[in-house]
Amino acid sequence: MGRIDELLASALAEGRDCIGQIALRTRSEGGYRLTHRDDVGRDDLRVSQTPESAREIATYDDAGVYRPLKTAPNLRHGWALHLPDLAAVRAALEYFYPAALALWLAERDGRLQPTAMRETLGRQTGMYRVTGLLTDPQAEALVGELCAQTRCLRAMRWTKTPGGERIASLPATKFDPEHDPAGAGARVMPLLCAEMCNLVVAEARPVVKAAQAAAAAAASPAPAAAG
Repeated sequence: MGRIDELLASALAEGRDCIGQIALRTRSEGGYRLTHRDDVGRDDLRVSQTPESAREIATYDDAGVYRPLKTAPNLRHGWALHLPDLAAVRAALEYFYPAALALWLAERDGRLQPTAMRETLGRQTGMYRVTGLLTDPQAEALVGELCAQTRCLRAMRWTKTPGGERIASLPATKFDPEHDPAGAGARVMPLLCAEMCNLVVAEARPVVKAAQAAAAAAASPAPAAAG
């Protein structure tokens, strides 16, 4: 049994049978059952028996719209996975929430090293180099919107600067790995965020560019009035 499989076994023994929007239960026939947390107890679900089925389930929401962010709280309903062992569960969860278990294991081992926002923005190149000019107020507004628990289920582990302050526009629960992002108070396997993701970096660029354009417009001399 690998270390992540051991982590899963330990989590279930601790009563941590949810991760993000997924409920994980043992089956009386043996093996495990994964469903959307809203679908626990339903017997009319479409059942699949391979971890690879999770790839398609995780790709689109209930309306058939592509999900660019796997930790967004819009996982589709109506499915169940019946899997034989923890290795298969681990493989399925990797499709649902890539690297989530590895990040949790690293934190438990004391090996997780979050990357501060300023480090992430400072290493950008090409068209995204300009994001290094994002101001703290701009960052507070942007991250407060895009990383809110209504947009992403991850618990944030990074700060503005190395060893610095948190994003103040987010509630304390956003930084608590023990908090159930679904609001049900369950003991959960956390989804950790170790650095600002590419989606937020991409949205930072137009914020900076718009501010630059506004500053340039304000600095431009007003056209002379017709005499």
